[in-house]
Amino acid sequence: MRILVADDADDWRELLGHLLAGWGYEVVPVSDGEAAWATLDGSAPPPLAILDWVMPGLDGVEVCRRVRRRSPPLSTYLILLTAKVDRHDIVAGLQAGADDFLSKPFDVEELRARLKAGLRIIELQQSLAARVAELGESLAQVKRLHGLLPICAYCKKVRNDANYWQQIEAYVSEHSDATFTHGICPECYEKALRSLREGRS
Repeated sequence: MRILVADDADDWRELLGHLLAGWGYEVVPVSDGEAAWATLDGSAPPPLAILDWVMPGLDGVEVCRRVRRRSPPLSTYLILLTAKVDRHDIVAGLQAGADDFLSKPFDVEELRARLKAGLRIIELQQSLAARVAELGESLAQVKRLHGLLPICAYCKKVRNDANYWQQIEAYVSEHSDATFTHGICPECYEKALRSLREGRS
């Protein structure tokens, strides 16, 4: 799991990097808000970010705001690292798009617990996204069988997308997960039996 760490203070950035690497995370360290936003706005943004509130250029709150306004939206889990504990500041951070707060100086075990909570949410989001993709694919397969099917009135073959005529069983099998077992309906059975009798007489 990659985690972005954005803090202009070298000692805090190094401390966080050391802790996270020791817990098995891949750390992406940056020293200001502009670099943090460039990383999160890139082609492969880390799924979790720890952002210092006060940084040169863009502060952590503005980075959160840009992440949430981005199109397509990012699902990055954002933790604001701050010495601000005023209720109005916390509300402002949450409204900007932060998912969690961590106060400076932070407790190491609290940091680890908050990271685990964030990871659970990220895993849930990824699972839901995968499920939505599966449902979309299934829906696309179902839609392939919607609409008009050109079918021969005599032999009952279907004209496919390549303008070839094929057995309806083959066509349906190619466009869905359906399989066929062959039998004979009572009406056709009676017709076949009648034809057989007439042929013998």
